Amino acid sequence: MNSKVRETSPMISTGIDGLDDVLCGGFTPNRLYLIEGTPGAGKTTLGLQFLLEGARRGEDVLYITLSETEDELRAVAASHNWGLEGIHIHEVVPDEDLLDPDQHYTIFHPSEVELGQTTKKILSSVEALNPTRVVIDSLSELRLLAESPLKYRRQVLAYKQYFTKRNCTCLMIDDKTTQSSDLEVKSIAHGVVTLEQVERDYGSDRRRLRIQKYRGVGFRSGFHDYNILRGGLVVYQRLVAAESRSARAQEQISIGDPAFDELLGGGIEAGTSTLVNGPAGTGKSTIAAQLLAAAVAQGRTGAMFLFEESKNTLLNRTDQLGIKLRSAWEEGTVTLQEVDPAELAPGELAHAVQHAVEERGASVVVIDSLNGYLNSSPDERFLITHLHELLTYLSQRGVASILVGVQAGLVGTMRSILDVSYLADNVILLRHYEYGGELKQAISVFKKRGGGHQKMIRALSITSDGLKVGDALLRFHGVLTGVPEYRAEPDIEHNDPST
Repeated sequence: MNSKVRETSPMISTGIDGLDDVLCGGFTPNRLYLIEGTPGAGKTTLGLQFLLEGARRGEDVLYITLSETEDELRAVAASHNWGLEGIHIHEVVPDEDLLDPDQHYTIFHPSEVELGQTTKKILSSVEALNPTRVVIDSLSELRLLAESPLKYRRQVLAYKQYFTKRNCTCLMIDDKTTQSSDLEVKSIAHGVVTLEQVERDYGSDRRRLRIQKYRGVGFRSGFHDYNILRGGLVVYQRLVAAESRSARAQEQISIGDPAFDELLGGGIEAGTSTLVNGPAGTGKSTIAAQLLAAAVAQGRTGAMFLFEESKNTLLNRTDQLGIKLRSAWEEGTVTLQEVDPAELAPGELAHAVQHAVEERGASVVVIDSLNGYLNSSPDERFLITHLHELLTYLSQRGVASILVGVQAGLVGTMRSILDVSYLADNVILLRHYEYGGELKQAISVFKKRGGGHQKMIRALSITSDGLKVGDALLRFHGVLTGVPEYRAEPDIEHNDPST
């Protein structure tokens, strides 16, 4: 046996942090695992990362390829800027002599000749190196060489027993190119990791993985988004808000404008979500930026995720409005991240938000806008559930979240493409209205769970000193329709029917 000390930890790392989290620690050592997925899903990359982690720990590791050449594997590694030092590669591929018609079998079935030869080559390479980690790529070759499902199942079962006795952890890769569902291997394997590529009508494919089976371990079930970047697979563990529950005091965050604070009943509370809703051009993004800048001025750290507006445009606009966001960004107290909706998966955004909160200490998070968030996954049926988990997570972390929602239309009845008003703790509603041949803005607070607030509709102006909340529009009736009726004298009873 190998003189090196075998892994004694209850779990061994896969080499992918996010996958280790999904598996609640990694793989149980000395077991056989099935890694399945369609071509291009990243199975080979996952296998190489698994072996690279073993090599980093000083283990003997072996990659047995039945379909790709060593040059092809090294090209994959080079694309990730990896060196394969420490990884032993053994090719078990058909010899080019097989192209000679005289070499074709006429009496014996290939399983009677080639399967035995393949098995012998695999076992000899394992016995020569005595590795602690092995990747066999791919099972499709073994399945096609086997004469029957029974023989194939017994072959895989024999491999399982063989590697277990040698204290070796084996990953068997299946590219799912045959029609068989391969339930034989799934029933034998200690764990099954499935990689999927989901086609979208526009933008890049969405990739997600699922742990179908893992004996004796309480893994994180369900789908988890992942991506293949330069450097390997990055897995974004599905956000589960219930895991971060805690009781926190809700401090109030001032907006910086006394009239605005008064309208909101003193400001917004830490750990609450605020939806800023209204049609285009009413100042939603400006309000979100001012809320963020005001929080930073009070000693907090923030993060803003921009779906529609570029970072440069936002900073130039806030400079003109006297909102001190650029200095906060330059000092590092605010991070601004541009998001491409065509390239984003919901799990990836949740991961970015978690990183901003847990690694950078952000206590205020802005998502601008929800429409861009929706466009990132137009076919995602559970987008509201994703958002609910994200907002709950932020709330339990004591983070104030600000969501910008764009309503369809300019005047009259407004419609929200993604209605999340029931999820938000606070709802700020903005409207255009016309008066004296001029387009004006109005602001009101429709909802506030954290306490009392003013229920009147007030004038809103965007000045070089930022947003200013003006007086209540007591002489106007029907402001929310966009075409209000002006009254010479305020109708107190009409404006406040409770009096």
